[in-house]
Amino acid sequence: MEHLIEGYRTYREKRWPELRSLHRVLAERGQSPKTLVIACADSRVDPATIFNASPGELFVVRNVANLAPPFEEAPGFHGVSAAIEFAVKQLKVNTILVLGHAQCGGVAAALEDRPRDPHSFLDAWISLLDTAKARIPQEGDRAAELEHESIRVTLENLATFPFIQEAMASRGLNLIGMRYGVADGGLELLDTATGAFKAVV
Repeated sequence: MEHLIEGYRTYREKRWPELRSLHRVLAERGQSPKTLVIACADSRVDPATIFNASPGELFVVRNVANLAPPFEEAPGFHGVSAAIEFAVKQLKVNTILVLGHAQCGGVAAALEDRPRDPHSFLDAWISLLDTAKARIPQEGDRAAELEHESIRVTLENLATFPFIQEAMASRGLNLIGMRYGVADGGLELLDTATGAFKAVV
């Protein structure tokens, strides 16, 4: 905790003076981000850092393996779906970006050959990768293959939400996929026409 408090003190001393006026505007006018980022909870993959974004620019949802479930009407606590709905219907974002990454622990867990624990929240969540897992080859770098394919499947899941379909049709909401390289800082963009990921230069 002391480390976090020291970090806050540094922020107040060095960053806050630069951001004070921006935060005043954000406090008075509210937020109006143009992009929803669905990213991994992995501590190494911070969307604001990767995209050099200022406060107020990105609406970020982070979870294990940067996943979104398909639309469903079943009762329950659908935190990711609720955040997506808020971003699309209330904030009216222009873009939904699914940001995957290399060395993803959730992907590694999905590739483990072990029985699933029916009482595990994590195992249930990782089952969202089953469709992507069934599509990848049995040989080669399966982790990288699944990291890419999981982004494609998550984009497919997003397209099942009626309010996303409506926003795409009525105001051109874009669905985009990217994969970040933790070791090299590289970024790949999914080409929706070809289905391939291409390096951003």
